[in-house]
Amino acid sequence: MSSRVLQNVRIVDPSTGMDEVGDIVIVDGRIEACGTEASGFPVPADAEVEDCDGLIAIPGLVDACVHIGEPGGEHRETIASASRAAAAGGVTSIIMMPDTDPVIDDVALVDFVQRLARDEAIVRVYPAAALTKGLAGEEMTEVGLLLDAGAVMLSNGRHTVDNPAVMRRAMTYARDFGTVIAVATQDRQLGGTGVMNEGLFASWLGLPGIPREAEIIPLERDLRLAALTRSRYHAMSISVPESADIIRAAKARGLDVTAGISINHLTLNETDIGEYRTFFRLSPPLRTEDDRTAMVAALADGAIDIIVSAHDPQDVDTKRLPFADAENGAIGLETLLAAALRLYHSGDVPLMRLIDALSTRPAQILGLDAGTLKTGARADIALIDPEYPWVLSKDDIVSMSKNSAFEDARFTGKVLQTLVAGVTVYRN
Repeated sequence: MSSRVLQNVRIVDPSTGMDEVGDIVIVDGRIEACGTEASGFPVPADAEVEDCDGLIAIPGLVDACVHIGEPGGEHRETIASASRAAAAGGVTSIIMMPDTDPVIDDVALVDFVQRLARDEAIVRVYPAAALTKGLAGEEMTEVGLLLDAGAVMLSNGRHTVDNPAVMRRAMTYARDFGTVIAVATQDRQLGGTGVMNEGLFASWLGLPGIPREAEIIPLERDLRLAALTRSRYHAMSISVPESADIIRAAKARGLDVTAGISINHLTLNETDIGEYRTFFRLSPPLRTEDDRTAMVAALADGAIDIIVSAHDPQDVDTKRLPFADAENGAIGLETLLAAALRLYHSGDVPLMRLIDALSTRPAQILGLDAGTLKTGARADIALIDPEYPWVLSKDDIVSMSKNSAFEDARFTGKVLQTLVAGVTVYRN
């Protein structure tokens, strides 16, 4: 039995509504007492005691959209390196997308990820299984077998399922197995050769644009199918206010639907592309400043449920190219919380709601033992200094790939320590 006490720490736990200064008592990897009630809890004589005055303890973040290169692209990111990057950002649970090489569409691949994560990762890694074989959108995978093997959700990764009949069938199976389908909503035909948000700024740069309808139309179709099949549906990363309105209306009709948004689309806009900076080429594309502020408001009122990093490592061979030729994607595990705190410091999103979107709500959607500091829960905790000023230097990036949209950005608020099962896996 190992024991540890975090004293005099401000505890913010959306799962219980707690926001108070107190102690957290950890015994054998689980929380035995939390808050002011922990002050009278009998602590073993050999307990490790740490004074955390001035810090905030939050449930470890749960990132529901993380792309990892392994297997097949280990030069971009491995499970081990992604876990270290996650720990540096206060993320204690990551959902690994199935778009690897080979695709995670087979029980053996789910088992491979779990074994590798157990042996090499320092945070919890959960595989998402492919919704269709090879992510081609044509033939369903063996849903039941993949879920039994340990997959926590079904996803088609970066790819939208174009065929509505396949999508309806997949939703029906997912409903019967009680799991959630998490999908990207980007119509490939409407998006065409577009590389950024369609509008005046794209015209100035001479780049082909992607209309917002490329996101709205497949989302509306999917929600119609979700109503038809009564399935659980999660829009993985939306980017325009119309999508938030559609999700809000679907919830009002009683549909079991949720939505996520990447931290990039909450804190950046299309003008950040500047002079063709490829680290800002993302999918969905960065939108206008008016869109960004509307999405922040949708997050605050709960229309958007969760925030994801959309961590997508790319190496120099795929990013050091003309903007139109570069691959989509940016890393984000290490900066997820720090960038999100911008919304708290600006007064746009309360801290409790912010942590809920980063930790508690994604854990609830996926049914994970995470996102809470209540008694008996696993002691997955991030200790943060909300006023810590720092600048993200390329040399300090833990991820194997360096394609951060926040390189040289100034932040206020930093993760100083990350605990998984009560054990420190990262300390600043």
